[in-house]
Amino acid sequence: MNRGLRTLFIISFLGVAVAFFWNALPFIKESVHFVLNPTAGRLLDWDVSWGLLFISIGISLITSLLQKYTTDQETLRSIKAEQKLLGDQMKQFKEHPEKMLELQKKQMALIPKTMDITMRPALYTAIPFILLIRWFGDYFAEMDVKIFGFMGWIWAYIIFAIIASMIFRKVFKLP
Repeated sequence: MNRGLRTLFIISFLGVAVAFFWNALPFIKESVHFVLNPTAGRLLDWDVSWGLLFISIGISLITSLLQKYTTDQETLRSIKAEQKLLGDQMKQFKEHPEKMLELQKKQMALIPKTMDITMRPALYTAIPFILLIRWFGDYFAEMDVKIFGFMGWIWAYIIFAIIASMIFRKVFKLP
Protein backbone atom coordinates (compact mmCIF):
# COMPACT_ATOMS: atom_id res chain seq x y z
CA MET A 1 0.00 0.00 0.00
CA ASN A 2 1.51 3.34 -0.97
CA ARG A 3 2.00 6.13 1.53
CA GLY A 4 -0.95 8.20 0.31
CA LEU A 5 -3.42 5.35 0.66
CA ARG A 6 -2.03 4.40 4.06
CA THR A 7 -2.38 8.01 5.22
CA LEU A 8 -5.93 8.17 3.90
CA PHE A 9 -6.79 4.94 5.71
CA ILE A 10 -5.32 6.15 9.02
CA ILE A 11 -7.08 9.52 8.80
CA SER A 12 -10.36 7.84 7.90
CA PHE A 13 -10.00 5.43 10.81
CA LEU A 14 -9.25 8.25 13.25
CA GLY A 15 -12.18 10.25 11.91
CA VAL A 16 -14.56 7.33 12.37
CA ALA A 17 -13.16 6.76 15.87
CA VAL A 18 -13.71 10.41 16.84
CA ALA A 19 -17.26 10.33 15.48
CA PHE A 20 -17.98 7.01 17.22
CA PHE A 21 -16.59 8.08 20.61
CA TRP A 22 -18.04 11.62 20.53
CA ASN A 23 -20.68 10.82 23.15
CA ALA A 24 -18.90 7.84 24.74
CA LEU A 25 -15.78 9.78 25.77
CA PRO A 26 -17.04 13.08 27.22
CA PHE A 27 -13.62 14.75 27.21
CA ILE A 28 -13.62 14.80 23.38
CA LYS A 29 -17.00 16.51 23.15
CA GLU A 30 -16.40 18.81 26.12
CA SER A 31 -13.00 20.00 24.88
CA VAL A 32 -14.37 20.77 21.41
CA HIS A 33 -17.32 22.64 22.95
CA PHE A 34 -14.92 24.50 25.25
CA VAL A 35 -13.02 25.81 22.21
CA LEU A 36 -15.84 26.34 19.71
CA ASN A 37 -18.71 27.62 21.88
CA PRO A 38 -17.05 30.98 22.66
CA THR A 39 -15.75 31.40 19.10
CA ALA A 40 -17.89 29.84 16.37
CA GLY A 41 -20.86 29.52 18.76
CA ARG A 42 -20.81 33.22 19.51
CA LEU A 43 -20.72 33.99 15.79
CA LEU A 44 -23.71 31.70 15.18
CA ASP A 45 -25.55 33.20 18.18
CA TRP A 46 -25.07 36.66 16.67
CA ASP A 47 -26.68 35.63 13.36
CA VAL A 48 -26.93 32.01 12.34
CA SER A 49 -26.95 32.58 8.56
CA TRP A 50 -24.13 35.10 8.38
CA GLY A 51 -22.21 33.31 11.11
CA LEU A 52 -22.28 30.03 9.18
CA LEU A 53 -21.23 31.88 6.04
CA PHE A 54 -18.24 33.47 7.83
CA ILE A 55 -17.25 30.17 9.45
CA SER A 56 -17.43 28.40 6.07
CA ILE A 57 -15.29 31.09 4.46
CA GLY A 58 -12.77 30.90 7.32
CA ILE A 59 -12.48 27.12 7.12
CA SER A 60 -12.13 27.30 3.32
CA LEU A 61 -9.42 29.94 3.66
CA ILE A 62 -7.48 27.83 6.15
CA THR A 63 -7.71 24.68 4.03
CA SER A 64 -6.73 26.58 0.88
CA LEU A 65 -3.69 28.10 2.60
CA LEU A 66 -2.69 24.68 3.93
CA GLN A 67 -3.06 23.22 0.46
CA LYS A 68 -0.95 25.97 -1.03
CA TYR A 69 1.87 25.79 1.52
CA THR A 70 1.98 22.07 2.34
CA THR A 71 1.92 20.70 -1.20
CA ASP A 72 4.42 20.90 -4.01
CA GLN A 73 2.47 23.14 -6.39
CA GLU A 74 4.96 22.89 -9.24
CA THR A 75 4.88 19.09 -9.22
CA LEU A 76 1.08 19.13 -9.13
CA ARG A 77 0.98 21.50 -12.08
CA SER A 78 3.35 19.32 -14.08
CA ILE A 79 1.30 16.20 -13.27
CA LYS A 80 -1.90 17.97 -14.35
CA ALA A 81 -0.21 19.09 -17.58
CA GLU A 82 0.94 15.52 -18.21
CA GLN A 83 -2.60 14.22 -17.52
CA LYS A 84 -4.01 16.75 -19.98
CA LEU A 85 -1.46 15.73 -22.62
CA LEU A 86 -2.30 12.06 -22.10
CA GLY A 87 -6.02 12.86 -22.35
CA ASP A 88 -5.45 14.67 -25.63
CA GLN A 89 -3.40 11.76 -26.96
CA MET A 90 -6.12 9.31 -25.92
CA LYS A 91 -8.62 11.27 -28.02
CA GLN A 92 -6.31 10.95 -31.01
CA PHE A 93 -5.85 7.19 -30.59
CA LYS A 94 -9.48 6.19 -29.91
CA GLU A 95 -9.37 3.71 -32.75
CA HIS A 96 -6.11 2.05 -31.59
CA PRO A 97 -6.83 -0.10 -28.52
CA GLU A 98 -3.20 -1.06 -27.89
CA LYS A 99 -2.06 2.59 -27.85
CA MET A 100 -5.10 3.55 -25.69
CA LEU A 101 -4.17 0.86 -23.16
CA GLU A 102 -0.61 2.14 -23.00
CA LEU A 103 -1.78 5.72 -22.46
CA GLN A 104 -4.28 4.60 -19.80
CA LYS A 105 -1.48 2.81 -17.94
CA LYS A 106 0.59 5.99 -17.99
CA GLN A 107 -2.39 7.97 -16.74
CA MET A 108 -3.05 5.45 -13.94
CA ALA A 109 0.61 5.65 -12.87
CA LEU A 110 0.12 9.36 -12.14
CA ILE A 111 -2.68 8.77 -9.61
CA PRO A 112 -0.48 7.57 -6.71
CA LYS A 113 1.91 10.50 -7.26
CA THR A 114 -0.98 12.96 -7.15
CA MET A 115 -2.46 11.27 -4.11
CA ASP A 116 0.83 11.40 -2.18
CA ILE A 117 1.12 15.13 -2.82
CA THR A 118 -2.50 16.06 -2.18
CA MET A 119 -2.95 13.97 1.00
CA ARG A 120 -0.63 16.18 3.04
CA PRO A 121 -3.23 18.88 3.81
CA ALA A 122 -5.65 16.15 4.92
CA LEU A 123 -3.24 15.33 7.74
CA TYR A 124 -3.83 18.78 9.17
CA THR A 125 -7.52 19.26 8.40
CA ALA A 126 -9.40 15.95 8.55
CA ILE A 127 -9.74 15.50 12.30
CA PRO A 128 -10.46 19.20 13.04
CA PHE A 129 -13.07 19.15 10.25
CA ILE A 130 -14.78 16.08 11.73
CA LEU A 131 -14.76 17.70 15.17
CA LEU A 132 -16.27 20.86 13.68
CA ILE A 133 -19.04 18.93 11.93
CA ARG A 134 -19.82 17.03 15.14
CA TRP A 135 -19.93 20.33 17.03
CA PHE A 136 -22.25 21.80 14.37
CA GLY A 137 -24.48 18.75 14.85
CA ASP A 138 -24.68 19.45 18.59
CA TYR A 139 -25.19 23.18 18.08
CA PHE A 140 -28.04 22.75 15.60
CA ALA A 141 -29.55 19.61 17.19
CA GLU A 142 -32.29 21.40 19.11
CA MET A 143 -32.95 24.06 16.48
CA ASP A 144 -35.13 24.03 13.42
CA VAL A 145 -33.06 26.65 11.69
CA LYS A 146 -33.08 27.51 8.01
CA ILE A 147 -30.00 29.31 6.74
CA PHE A 148 -31.07 32.39 4.79
CA GLY A 149 -34.63 31.13 5.21
CA PHE A 150 -34.50 27.93 3.16
CA MET A 151 -31.42 25.69 3.69
CA GLY A 152 -30.47 23.25 6.41
CA TRP A 153 -27.14 23.96 8.08
CA ILE A 154 -25.23 21.08 6.46
CA TRP A 155 -26.29 22.03 2.93
CA ALA A 156 -25.56 25.67 3.61
CA TYR A 157 -22.10 24.80 4.93
CA ILE A 158 -21.34 22.61 1.92
CA ILE A 159 -22.51 25.23 -0.59
CA PHE A 160 -20.71 28.10 1.16
CA ALA A 161 -17.52 26.05 1.48
CA ILE A 162 -17.54 24.97 -2.18
CA ILE A 163 -18.04 28.54 -3.42
CA ALA A 164 -15.40 29.95 -1.07
CA SER A 165 -12.95 27.18 -2.00
CA MET A 166 -13.43 27.88 -5.71
CA ILE A 167 -12.70 31.57 -5.10
CA PHE A 168 -9.63 30.85 -2.96
CA ARG A 169 -8.32 28.33 -5.51
CA LYS A 170 -8.41 31.10 -8.13
CA VAL A 171 -6.93 33.72 -5.79
CA PHE A 172 -4.07 31.46 -4.62
CA LYS A 173 -3.63 29.93 -8.11
CA LEU A 174 -4.03 26.37 -6.85
CA PRO A 175 -4.05 23.61 -9.47
